[in-house]
Amino acid sequence: MKKVFLEGAISPEFIADSIAKHQGKHSIGAHNIFLGQVRADEVGDNKVVAIEYTTYEEMANEKLYEIREAAFEKFNLTCLHIYHSLGEVKVGDICIFVFVSSPRRKQVYEATEWLVNQVKEHVPIFGKEILDNADHQWKVNS
Repeated sequence: MKKVFLEGAISPEFIADSIAKHQGKHSIGAHNIFLGQVRADEVGDNKVVAIEYTTYEEMANEKLYEIREAAFEKFNLTCLHIYHSLGEVKVGDICIFVFVSSPRRKQVYEATEWLVNQVKEHVPIFGKEILDNADHQWKVNS
C-alpha cells in the first residue's frame, strides 16, 4: 500500500497531480473525490484555529489495508487512494483526501461514502483541536 500519511495539510497541487496521473487509465469512467477540510468550530467563547493529527502509524496502516481490501471486494473499483494529514493543519486546509475510480459512476459514489465512514470509525487517527486562546481539546468525530 502506498504512503497514506502526509505531514501537514494536503495541498491543491498534490490533489491535482493525483487526478492527472489517472488520465491514462482508459478503463476508468468515473472518479469521485472526498476532501475533508478543517472547520473553525466554536468551542465556548473560542474558535478552532487548527487541528494537530497524530496516529499509531503501524496500527493505522494495518486497518487502512483491511479497509482498502474490503472496498475492492465490495465495489467494482479500478483505483483507490486515501491520504490523511499528520501534524498541524490550519482551518481551511485539507486534512483527508479520498480518491476513488471505477468504470461506472454509481460505484464511486457508494464507495467514497463507505470509505470515509470506515476511516472515521475504525482507523486510530486522533485530532487535537487548537483553540484561538492557545488551549486545546481532543476532537470527537461526527
